Amino acid sequence: MWIDTHCHLDAGEFAGETDAVRERARAAGVRHCVLPAVLPGNFDAVRELAHRHGDSYALGIHPLCTGAAGDGDLVLLDRALAAARDDPRLVAVGEIGLDYFVPDLDAARQEHFYREQLQLARRHGLPVLLHVRRSADQLLRELRRAPVGGIVHAFNGSQQQAREFVKLGFRLGFGGTVTYERALQIRRLARELPATALVLETDAPDIPPRWLYRTAQERAGGAPQGRNEPGELPAIGAALAALRGMEAEELAAVTSRNACAALPRLGALLRI
Repeated sequence: MWIDTHCHLDAGEFAGETDAVRERARAAGVRHCVLPAVLPGNFDAVRELAHRHGDSYALGIHPLCTGAAGDGDLVLLDRALAAARDDPRLVAVGEIGLDYFVPDLDAARQEHFYREQLQLARRHGLPVLLHVRRSADQLLRELRRAPVGGIVHAFNGSQQQAREFVKLGFRLGFGGTVTYERALQIRRLARELPATALVLETDAPDIPPRWLYRTAQERAGGAPQGRNEPGELPAIGAALAALRGMEAEELAAVTSRNACAALPRLGALLRI
């Protein structure tokens, strides 16, 4: 059994195909997907898809969306979390966090939304799905002030930062990047971290694994960039298992247990 802990099944790239995409994933052995929201406008979409396919969802405001968001959106998030209090498929607040990689994003504004959403997670008794790009230390600083658990999506920090997140009760998400031989730091972390710290994800339709990636030269020649899907998760998991010298089935079991430990409602839902 494989669990994709981060999949944007509501993305425009999957429009009109979500049933087929999810069925391919199921046929490949992906039992469950966690679908994070990125702004109030897609809260209903992730909820509906989760219920349609027997998956789960998270509600939150993505750091890349904070430029257009206002405090009224935090009120909408609070109300949506309260309304879904008894919905067993709501498993986290997310996708939230900080992104210091994309230029021209207002860092102070991102930090405001991050802090407020941590408080909402605490108020509603939910873990979080964290977005982190060049922002691990600031994320950790705020988590020490407002402790919650959860998953660090697409972790790409240092060994020390990984240990700090794990100390705070987080699991670390690894996906398509581990399939690239040149991703030395991420592959080293994926190989050396305790197995109990790892969960798997696709971030579909983004972060395609090596076999789907098209170079800039190939794209210039007309080849489209490969679209990631949750059905790629078992092959990504097999690549990570090979890095660690594990059987794929063993990694699937360990990472599934880790996902349910990080997201307790998920464990209750799947009875793991």
